[in-house]
Amino acid sequence: MLFLTPRYIKLGRQFVKDARKLVAYKRDLVSPEVVAEVEGEIAALERAVASRDREAVEKQAQKLDQVCGKLTKPVPDAAWRENVEVFLVAIVIALGVRTYFLQPFTIPTGSMQPTLNGINFYEQKDPPPNILLRAAQTAAFGRTWVDIIAKDNEMVVGMQEFRSLLPFVNRTPLVNFGFFTRTELITDKGNRYVVKESKEPLMRNMEMREFKRGEPIIRGYFDTGDHVFVDKFTYNFRRPARADVFVFTTAGIPLLHREGTPSQFYIKRIGGLPGDTLQIVPPKLLVNGEIAQEPPFQRVMSAKDGYRGYSNGPERRGYDQQVFVERGVFLGSPEATYTVPKNSYYALGDNSYNSLDSRFWGPVPERNIMGRGVLVYWPFTSHWGRIR
Repeated sequence: MLFLTPRYIKLGRQFVKDARKLVAYKRDLVSPEVVAEVEGEIAALERAVASRDREAVEKQAQKLDQVCGKLTKPVPDAAWRENVEVFLVAIVIALGVRTYFLQPFTIPTGSMQPTLNGINFYEQKDPPPNILLRAAQTAAFGRTWVDIIAKDNEMVVGMQEFRSLLPFVNRTPLVNFGFFTRTELITDKGNRYVVKESKEPLMRNMEMREFKRGEPIIRGYFDTGDHVFVDKFTYNFRRPARADVFVFTTAGIPLLHREGTPSQFYIKRIGGLPGDTLQIVPPKLLVNGEIAQEPPFQRVMSAKDGYRGYSNGPERRGYDQQVFVERGVFLGSPEATYTVPKNSYYALGDNSYNSLDSRFWGPVPERNIMGRGVLVYWPFTSHWGRIR
């Protein structure tokens, strides 16, 4: 009976079985002589098992184990190959997750404040703190300090944006591309200063005047925009809901995207669904004749905790994007109403007075929607966590 079979017999039979599998797997990778030698030792172990001689089985098993080593010769640079395989698998998994499930997105502007922060500049009178404190602030808050001092009596006359491959290097030698945005300030005296920030927030926060020698041209720090994860999966199974924070591409939206130029990604809140009739009577948003009831809309309309309610147009002062229209084309007055077309969505920024949204360029086609903003994963501020 099987349960009365001695353990060394069971192990011997299992060893024979495993050795045969190994020969079948490696047969095409080794010489016929090695295959014949291993098969001979397998046959010898089978005879020892049949004889039920424990000493012979153990001795032959050790010999077979040594011979099987010839089937598994060390692969040259095995460690490098294994690391490369792991790296490539990680890249494939990351690309799959990014393509079908979650994609990171950075908030570039203040159109969703205070729900989500864009890039903000805070002017300072004192020089930046020591390098250790700056490094800690960069890791936690994405904070970038800038302290540009005028070398002459000069004025900034141009800005040129470029990229660096390395985060702590202004320019990567001999390379014009990279992951980290920089802006070079060019003055009328020919001096050039590099700021580790993109061009747009600099244009919003720099004074365009003549600076005296030794005077700060710009001094303070930039806090990075919120970095969010966009859920690209959920909308495959349910339609976008009113009040969702969503990300979409500008491609094909006539008043927002010019043909032949790269499209951009925007993040806003869905203010209206297909068929909804909208109206803005500041500070209220009306949906189908009723004040919007969803909690995010109620929060914006409360005009508390940094919110100001909904408006019919932008406020020039402090506006965070180029205003290419003087007033809203859609819902540009308290009397105006707008019905969202089929297969389209109406996008509104929570910072209504400083948001370029559907009031200016109309609805977002359903095909443009990338996904739903679900989580702020960095920096580690009060916004960290689920998006409200």
